[in-house]
Amino acid sequence: MTSRTLLVGAALSVCALTAHATDLLQVWQAARQHDPQGRVIDAGRAASAQQREQAASLWRPQLGLSASAGAASANSQMEGAQFAAPPAFPATSGASFATSVNGGTSTRWALNARQPLYNVERQAQRQQLVISAESGEIEWQAAQQDWMLQTTQRYFNTVLAERRLALLQQQQSAVEKALTEAKDRFALGDIPVTDTHEASARARGLQAQALAAASELELARNELSDITGLPGNGLQLQAPARHGTAADIEPLAHWLALAQQDNPMLKRQQAQAAAAREEVRKHSALGAPTLDLVAQASRERLSGSGDFGSASNTQRQQMIGLSLNVPLYTGGWRNAKEQEALRLEDKARAEVERARQQVGQLTRAAWLGLQSGQARLLALEEALTAQQARLDATRLGRQLGDRTTLDLLNAENDASAAELALLQARIDTLQNRLRLDALVGQLDTQRLQAVNNALQP
Repeated sequence: MTSRTLLVGAALSVCALTAHATDLLQVWQAARQHDPQGRVIDAGRAASAQQREQAASLWRPQLGLSASAGAASANSQMEGAQFAAPPAFPATSGASFATSVNGGTSTRWALNARQPLYNVERQAQRQQLVISAESGEIEWQAAQQDWMLQTTQRYFNTVLAERRLALLQQQQSAVEKALTEAKDRFALGDIPVTDTHEASARARGLQAQALAAASELELARNELSDITGLPGNGLQLQAPARHGTAADIEPLAHWLALAQQDNPMLKRQQAQAAAAREEVRKHSALGAPTLDLVAQASRERLSGSGDFGSASNTQRQQMIGLSLNVPLYTGGWRNAKEQEALRLEDKARAEVERARQQVGQLTRAAWLGLQSGQARLLALEEALTAQQARLDATRLGRQLGDRTTLDLLNAENDASAAELALLQARIDTLQNRLRLDALVGQLDTQRLQAVNNALQP
């Protein structure tokens, strides 16, 4: 008795934990830990963050070291030179000098340093990297929101598939019962044979629908299990509650203003337009000259034997100063690049306006869907009540002989369809709320918790 009690208690505890772990918020937390999509999003964000460091490095000094060693040969000859020595030796004209090294040793090293002082192209490139890093953060936020919406949609798809299969199985059971009753009453001569044919046809049709619904449910569960790591058959999901979806929302103008300010898609387009403006600066006339502070130290030596015996040649150089570079003529390349950048800037600005319109349309659609959702829910609830009352009356009329078997089957089907339509409407209302939050850049775990509170087993 004691062992059995403990075993039953443990089983109930496991079931309770499983049920608790499969509400919407817990499914999202499991997806964040298991779904590879999260690692893809985080890796992209981390990569974009490095562009800030790249931008900062563009204005830091550049230091380089080069060295080489190998075998080399060199020959030099000079004719008609004037040779001068200390006063004890007279100057000599028409002197000749010759040196040679055959297969000698050549070594060279050079240390170069460069600090940009004026470089418009580098300034524009730095700003583009900063914009790209900020855009990466915006893309991460948008990807997080899309990921949350996708997870929520998969969750509700599974809920709807479960309910659809349950209703089909319920209808199938009722139709099988009606078929048995029709056969019995036909055998007694109480009803025509058409009732049995109608019930049999509806039973086979429901059987096919139930098989298709079972396959759809299996796919939905597997898809949800793949992204969460939770067992598909052990999921105990929750559906929207009857009174859990009602909520007051701000006027449409409020949401439109927020969307124009904080929508991630619009922010990305604005960042691309800013990057296009910087591209124009890179190829402008002011961007052509560059001024750098440069320093260099080098040593080159060649030694070995030649035609005149042992020989060596050593050169050392040190230099610090300014380097000015002004392109005078590029064959029209710079002007063509500037014109291309100007046209791309026009395109980027037009895309911002197009994105602004799209964001406004999406925000308006989500708001209207949420605003009309409450009236739609009330109408569907009344329709379901009416369909259930009709079903009860049809069942009674069927027993009294006032209704046919076909009337009863149609009433069963309409009641199930009304229940599914109500569940779909509740899900659509919650999804519209989440979409509206995402359009204004406010979809996060707290918003998801509010939707999760509107669910019940």
